[in-house]
Amino acid sequence: MDSYEDNHELWMEEAIKEAKKAEELKEVPIGAVIVKEGRIIARGHNLRETTHDPTAHAEMIAIREASEVLGAWRLLDCTLYVTLEPCPMCAGAIVQARVKTVVYGTPDPKAGCAGTLMNLLQEERFNHRTELVDGVLRERCAGLLTDFFRSLRGKPAAEAAAPIEPA
Repeated sequence: MDSYEDNHELWMEEAIKEAKKAEELKEVPIGAVIVKEGRIIARGHNLRETTHDPTAHAEMIAIREASEVLGAWRLLDCTLYVTLEPCPMCAGAIVQARVKTVVYGTPDPKAGCAGTLMNLLQEERFNHRTELVDGVLRERCAGLLTDFFRSLRGKPAAEAAAPIEPA
């Protein structure tokens, strides 16, 4: 693997920037980028509330953009970086798009389908399996979500005892 491809923290920082864009819009702060050959070819952040679209997850937006950029639905040799473990919908789209590798920041105990609740990305019965790397900048990615949900509930960080999980 070339050095640009395995610099997971660098690319996760870019996904965190996307998550912050979502937060500015009062969206759940989840961000994603897709990297191919050492450059970002697509970006996405949650836009469900803004667009009134339940499929407007960061990964889905990034996959659509990457497909347009490449002029193909197969995202071969691409790596998707996302701040939160993909849900069932996003995991399905990742498999369908033939994404080579998924790198995520923090697990999702309520909807994670990259190993937490189930692992759709590496399901042997599918015709494509994705390489997985988890826990990259985990504390920062989790902190974005925890802080966001605390602010929704009006609790200062010092008062909130337990981390709040994403919905």
